[in-house]
Amino acid sequence: MGEHSERIPQGPYPPPSKRAWWAVALLLALYVLSFVDRQVINLMVAPIREEFGIGDLGVSLLMGFAFAAFYTLFGIPIARLADSRSRRAIIGVGLAVWSAATAACGLARTYGHLLLARMGVGVGEAALSPAAYSLLADSFPPRRRATALSVYLMGSYLGSGLALLLGGYLIGFVGDARTHEVPVLGPVRSWQLVFLLVGIPGILLVPLLATIAEPARGPRARDVPFRETLRYFATNRSAFLAHNLGFALLALSGYGSSAWMPTFLQRRHGLTAAESGIAIGWIMATAGTLGVVFGGWLADRFAERGRGDAAMRVGWIASIAWIPCGVLYPLVPDYSLALLLLVPTLFFSGMPWGVAAVAVQEMTPRPLRAQATAVYLFTINLIGLGLGPSAVAYATQNVYGDDAAVGKSLLGVALAAHLAAAAILAAGFRPFVRARERSESWIGVSAPR
Repeated sequence: MGEHSERIPQGPYPPPSKRAWWAVALLLALYVLSFVDRQVINLMVAPIREEFGIGDLGVSLLMGFAFAAFYTLFGIPIARLADSRSRRAIIGVGLAVWSAATAACGLARTYGHLLLARMGVGVGEAALSPAAYSLLADSFPPRRRATALSVYLMGSYLGSGLALLLGGYLIGFVGDARTHEVPVLGPVRSWQLVFLLVGIPGILLVPLLATIAEPARGPRARDVPFRETLRYFATNRSAFLAHNLGFALLALSGYGSSAWMPTFLQRRHGLTAAESGIAIGWIMATAGTLGVVFGGWLADRFAERGRGDAAMRVGWIASIAWIPCGVLYPLVPDYSLALLLLVPTLFFSGMPWGVAAVAVQEMTPRPLRAQATAVYLFTINLIGLGLGPSAVAYATQNVYGDDAAVGKSLLGVALAAHLAAAAILAAGFRPFVRARERSESWIGVSAPR
């Protein structure tokens, strides 16, 4: 194959600093919005259970599996497009789809309808991160990449926190009325109105994507045959397996915990849905976000000192540091102490996510990065988001057989995940360094002669 000629107009590589940081800011805002739309459902367990006559396990399928299955199914083919087509356009289409699907959750009249709408949210959001990672990796030189991607990825905790905060305030706003009259739509339930209010604004943001640069893809950018992509992954399978599985287990802990923390506070400490959302939302949006940024900063410092395994090592440190407070907060009887323990718990939960994304970029040649990102997202979302909420719900419903035991379920699932993740990430230090070296020298069979 000859040298690939780009199909879209491209800017300089990397683009000017101001334009690059504007791209970070806008993509951060969209990432925040994606988590608001994805996770606001976590506050509405009780009314959805009542509406459709289901248990915790049925709700967990809406929280996790229905979204994650389609997020992962569409992620890899969309990433193939992102390696050669306009990343801005791909993100724009995804934004329109997931916002419309979130609003559609507010129109659901049956459990099946709500399940389908949650699948639509997963399809739309599958377009965001593979394209965003690729775009931002080409927007910054290597010495700034970890910080830039960590700023973008702090949107996961800003978004999760804002989902709870905004959801809490919206639940307070809609009040105790069971139904509300909406123009054109007629009567809707209070929980349905929350979905409509958070879903519709995203559609209005689509035109803003025209304001960010589409950077050139850097040296040797070209189409790569899929068999060559598979060959590179197979050669570096130890590094990819340790990375993807280790961080996926941390995601299982994180998604399982964030899905059921509001319900835990409601059942154990007697809070309302609005109160639990506001309390956890502030902590998640601040401590979790600071954890993401600190993790990126720490990885950059390690890298400056010559540590080739910096990104993996920060993930390992976070997995261990989480354990003391993460184990204690579900056990203490005092509500104020539980919230205090959640501050370091969510800080260390946030630390791995900027560096996990950076690690993908570092161990993958530039023409394969969006696809490697999609495989990574496939793994952490299928295991983390697909299984995390359901693992906690299963333990509560079928192991303990008691709704009040959700704290025990949170502790058991998260602790097991963190211990396994620490062992797997440590085993990946050396394979990761070797993969980085191969990535830096890699020239595939389709390289120009």
